[in-house]
Amino acid sequence: MTGAVHLPLDLAELSFTATGDSLVRRSVLPSGVRILSEKVPGARSATIGFWVAVGSRDEDPFTYGSTHFLEHLLFKGTAARTALDIAVSFDAVGGEHNAMTAKEYTCYYAKVQDRDLPMAVDVLSDMFTSSLIDPQEFETERGVILEELAMADDDPGDVTSERFFEAVLGDHPLGRPIGGSPETIEAVTREAVLQHYAENYRPQDLVVTVAGAVDHDELVARVIAALRRTDWNIDVEGTPVSRRTPSGHLIERGSPLTVVQRPIEQANILLGVEGLAVTDPRRSTMAVLNSVLGGGMSSRLFQEIREKRGLAYSVYSFSPSYSDAGLFGIYAGCTPAKVSQVTELMLAEFRSLARDGVTADELARANGQLSGASALALEDSDTRMSRLGRAELSMAEFVDLDEALRRLELVTADGVCELAEELVSRPLTIAAVGTIDPEAFAGLAELPAPATQ
Repeated sequence: MTGAVHLPLDLAELSFTATGDSLVRRSVLPSGVRILSEKVPGARSATIGFWVAVGSRDEDPFTYGSTHFLEHLLFKGTAARTALDIAVSFDAVGGEHNAMTAKEYTCYYAKVQDRDLPMAVDVLSDMFTSSLIDPQEFETERGVILEELAMADDDPGDVTSERFFEAVLGDHPLGRPIGGSPETIEAVTREAVLQHYAENYRPQDLVVTVAGAVDHDELVARVIAALRRTDWNIDVEGTPVSRRTPSGHLIERGSPLTVVQRPIEQANILLGVEGLAVTDPRRSTMAVLNSVLGGGMSSRLFQEIREKRGLAYSVYSFSPSYSDAGLFGIYAGCTPAKVSQVTELMLAEFRSLARDGVTADELARANGQLSGASALALEDSDTRMSRLGRAELSMAEFVDLDEALRRLELVTADGVCELAEELVSRPLTIAAVGTIDPEAFAGLAELPAPATQ
């Protein structure tokens, strides 16, 4: 394979060989269902995912949290299977099954031995298309989700992250919590979730991805047979839903400084700026920048704040990206008395990267770290399955390992410095949780007095 492979929605069949002689195939059924597989030589297991390009950002104001609520409910039974039947199907063969709700997609997945892949197709197809969303189960699961939210609210790291997203992205839909809030979960109705289900779980929305020990023709036949046993009419002509395009919703930063008071031993600090969208051609440059600044034990943040000064156990940077926005953040956890010092050091390293750039050794080390991590991740069929899903839903192209490494090789020290300069020039946001003196951030980056919670 040379270069990235484009994935047009109007192309019925596509086949190519990727790095390591894995065979990637893609079929778009007449109904709009898309099926992608990657056959990995020597694999004895397979990971399968059922995807829709609907996440928390797509919810109406009166249904915040309904996407995550629905994800829970699809495990609670169909006309053909109870919740216990679904669980037993995978437990009885030593398989794993779960789901994830993100800001821009939802995925239901399972990992099984190759011989059990037909079962996984049948069970996931039934769950995905035919959930009963039983009224009693709905109320039971409402309680479960409220407990999940309470658990997250007890985790200062989670709270800091949520406040950081809200602060950087402001009123943008990406700034909302994926799970909603206790108030919205208490208020959402079964009818609203049913409507969300009916509007977004249709043949033209479904993407099935499988990686590992898989025969594509057998997979397609099995998916068609399984879907025909449901209420879906997959013999009707349909067109895959269009891929997400930038919403045009402008990013207007929320609170530049938010402090949540909690009686805990550590202060959790997140500072950062708006980052890059997932389709930005500088994503490889961002990956290198992130690696140098806070992506590992040899990174500048780790070495300066933990190794040299012993001020934190955990310190790192990160750069999540979405269809029309992204973030770049730096995290550290430290004793409350050291908040001001640690924050100043985090900012100093961030600004130093923009001012002084990266060395040749740092550039080479980052390239090696990212290249090696990418190769090792592909030892797992879960990673390959997810790569197929993201390629189809978000990127509109498949990038294999060779192409990813080629793009990394093109990253230059000047490019990293230019991106760092751009990021540093953007409005800075700080979110912190702990027993923190509000004056700890006074004077930093010309920030106003904090909004305490």
